[in-house]
Amino acid sequence: MSSQLTKVLEKQKEQINHPTDEDKNDEIVQLVGFIVGEEEYAIPILNIQEIIKPIVYTRVPRTPDYVLGIFNLRGNVIPLIDLRRKFHMQQQNPNETTRYIVMKDGDNIAGFVIDKLTEAIRLKSSQIDPAPETLKKDKGMIYGIGKRDTTILTILKVEELLKRDF
Repeated sequence: MSSQLTKVLEKQKEQINHPTDEDKNDEIVQLVGFIVGEEEYAIPILNIQEIIKPIVYTRVPRTPDYVLGIFNLRGNVIPLIDLRRKFHMQQQNPNETTRYIVMKDGDNIAGFVIDKLTEAIRLKSSQIDPAPETLKKDKGMIYGIGKRDTTILTILKVEELLKRDF
C-alpha cells in the first residue's frame, strides 16, 4: 500500500475514533480528495481499491483519447483513463505527485490518472449540496458539491466514471 494511502487511512481512523458531538448528530460521508488541474474532487473512500504511483501501460487502438490504455496490476488487466483529458483540460506530463486511483463499483474497475492526492475528507451530509442544474446535463457525473470552511469540492459519482463508452 502506498504511503499516501496509509496516511489517508490513518487520518480517517483518527477521525472515526474521536468524533465530535456535531458528528454524532449528522451522517458522515467519508471521501478521498484529489486534484485534477486546478480543481479538487472527491470520491467515496469505499470505492477505492488502491492508489499507486504511475506504472507502464499499453495503448489500445480505437479507443477515445482519454483512455490511455491498459495496465497490469497483479495479474488483472485494468483500463487507464486520464481525467484531465476526460474533463477537457490541458495536458500535463506526469510528475512526482501524479498517481493512479484504482476505483471499483461492483465488477467494474478502472484506473484514473490524477495530478495529486490530497486527504481523507469527512463531511456531514448537510455539508453536501446537490449538483447545480447547469451541471446535471454533464452525464450525471457529479454527485454533489461539498462545502468546507474555506473551499468547495466536487464529489464525483464513481459508477458514472466507470461507465464504458469505448
